[in-house]
Parts: sequence; C-alpha cells; structure tokens
Amino acid sequence: MPSGYDGRVLQTLDRHQAGVGDRVAIDSDIRYTGTIMPRYHHSDDSHIVLKLDNGYNVGVSIRNITGISILERRPSAPPSAPPPEPRSDLPDILLVSTGGTIASRVDYRTGAVTPALDAAQLGESMPELYDMANIRPLRLLSEYSENITPEHWLEMAGAIHRERSGYAGIILAHGTDTMHYTAAYLSFALAGCDTPIVLTGSQRSSDRASSDAALNLAGAVSAIAQGIPRGVYIAMHHTQSDDDTAIHHGTRARKSHASARGAFRTINGEPAYMVRGGVLERHTHGDYWDGAPYSPAISVDRRAALVKYHPGYDAALLDHMAEGRRAVILEGTGLGHVGREAYHSIRSMIRRGIFVGMTTQCIEGRVRMTVYESGRDLLDLGVTPLRMIPETALVKAMWAASRDMDMRDTMVSEMASEMV
Repeated sequence: MPSGYDGRVLQTLDRHQAGVGDRVAIDSDIRYTGTIMPRYHHSDDSHIVLKLDNGYNVGVSIRNITGISILERRPSAPPSAPPPEPRSDLPDILLVSTGGTIASRVDYRTGAVTPALDAAQLGESMPELYDMANIRPLRLLSEYSENITPEHWLEMAGAIHRERSGYAGIILAHGTDTMHYTAAYLSFALAGCDTPIVLTGSQRSSDRASSDAALNLAGAVSAIAQGIPRGVYIAMHHTQSDDDTAIHHGTRARKSHASARGAFRTINGEPAYMVRGGVLERHTHGDYWDGAPYSPAISVDRRAALVKYHPGYDAALLDHMAEGRRAVILEGTGLGHVGREAYHSIRSMIRRGIFVGMTTQCIEGRVRMTVYESGRDLLDLGVTPLRMIPETALVKAMWAASRDMDMRDTMVSEMASEMV
C-alpha cells in the first residue's frame, strides 16, 4: 500500500496505477507536476501530497482530479554489493541492526525518512569500516527506539549471547531515544560477557551530509579493534564537532539533548573512554567487570514502574500503580524527597512487599536521604536510597524482579558500573 494512503485517495492512486515516488502530472483545476510523497498515516483520505518540481509540497484534492499521467516511475533500489573478503590482519566484529535513525535514509525525491537500512547496507554505506575490521552484518529488528519493548531486550540479549563466539566485539546499531535503557538491560542480563558490546546510533540519518552515523560507527569499531575491555558501552559524539567519540558505560549515560549530535553524557563523571583521531584513550577509572565470570541471566519482568514526583502529585496514582507491581522507583526531588502526602501510599506499598527505591530527578549529584527530616522519614518507612540514574534503576528493577534473588540486596549491590 502506498505509504500513508488509504480509503478514497488510495482508490484514486490505484485506478491510475500511481504510487509513492512516481513523478506524475495531475490534471485538476490546473496541471501539477511533481513526485508523489508519503504522508502521515492518520491524514484524511481526500488529498494526494505532491512535491512540486520547485521543491514545495502541495495537497491536491482528489475531488477535482480529472487524470493522472505517469511521467517517471520510482527507480528501483540498486542491489547490495557483497562485503569485501575478510582480512586476516583485522579483527572480526558483528554488526547487529535494530533500527533507529542510524538505520534510516532520506528519500530525497519524496522527503521521507524511513528505516530502510539493515546491517549489511549500513556497512556498505560506510566502506571505510572494512579497512578497520571484518564486519559481519546481522539484521535483528527494524524498529524506531520508541517502539522498543522489554521483550525486544530479550531478543537482543539472546542474539548476542548466541552469536558472540569468535568475535572481538559486537556493535548494536540502535535508535538513540531509548538506547540507554537497552544498554542498561544488556549490562545486567549479560553481566561479565567475554565479548565487549558497544551500542551506537545517530541523531541524523546516515545519508545526510550532517549525519553523525559514520563517526559514531567508526568510534565503536575503533574501540573494539583496539581492545576495549569487556562490558556494555554507548559510543556517540562527544560534542557537536567530529573530533571525538565518547565511550560511556552502558549504565551511567543518558540522552541529555533531543537533537544535538553530542546528545549523550555520563552522569556524575566523564566517559569511560574516548576515541580521538581514531585512537582509544582511557578516560576514567577501571572497569567493574575485569575478572568477573560470565553469568548470563536473560529475563525481565515488566512489573516495575518509574514515578517522577512533582508538587501536587496525586498520591492516589501511587495506590493505583502499586497494584500487581514488584518494584516502584521514585524519581524524587533534590537529595531524594517526596511530599508527605505520598507517605501513606509508600508505607502501604512497602508493607505489601513492593520494593520502593529512591533516585533523584536532578541531572547531577547523588541521593542522600539522611540530610533532611523528610529523607529520614522516608528511610523510616522503608524506602531504599539508590546510587543510580532513574532509567538504570528502573531497568535493573525489571531485571531483578525476574530473578530469584533478594530485591533490596540486588538493587544496592554494584554489578555493572551503575553506581554514580
């Protein structure tokens, strides 16, 4: 079905054997010449969106159309070229694609951004990677990261666990919006994995001149090729410039800017490593996983929730949310506080055996609940202070809830450099 078209407008296109990407002449009140564009799926069913030859877009009502002539069919995509023969002097790296902007391209005839690239096409679009490593592509998913679910985490972790043998490292191409959630999950589910895992993505599609995809991918490949220790990392632009790639611990970083190329940052510290001029440099203290055995634990339990407290928060929402939950992570104010109106609900949750952990909604700093009276009151209720960013705490709670282990002991014990 032509992208975004249905109902009467789809019938009109079908009647004239026209589709998205075709260059057409539409006879209506005047003659319009241009390329049929995809459109938003929930638009009305009475207009065709046309990119005119002058670059502007118009919506042409089907009510007045008397004819559609095909001037040029949308060209077929060229076949993918096979990757070069492996070189014995280069490390072997598995490139797993899951979707996101890094696996998207712009169709400049229509202006659409689509998840059109798989791992093989990503490598093909950046041939310089094959001078750095032998890249084996694996297409696993094709999802924008806002659509990634805990069940997708299981799929990713399972694929990495099965495929890891024989590789110097694994790169996971992922959308940036929820990349830090996936990185946190893999950090716990694949704790001690003997193969380094590097997630990377881009803020702009890989075929745009301003894309950050090439540098981010090259940084991930460089880190693995130069022997980054085992662990789960996020490799993204350090700043707006193309000079450095920051390599963050997967449990310590978050997306801190909606659109900038240097969107990710390590909270309460510096990136674990940097790639500068193609050279891997250690940037902070050692790696938590050194010497730890590999003990995969690939499971997840959705029955955890993250609550951002704010003035006027309705405590009844906590009562409702607590139904069926194993854990609730509070994103409190300052050093880890919520208003006294929520105390009764928190006390009730803890009495029912629900783990309640406290994080801070502040970007920097740590939870310290012994400084003010309100923090001490919450400690007396049984709230557990956590030294993790809220997103990591939520993911760890989902993972811990699926395991036969003490929830509180697990949440306060460091496993994968998550403590900030």
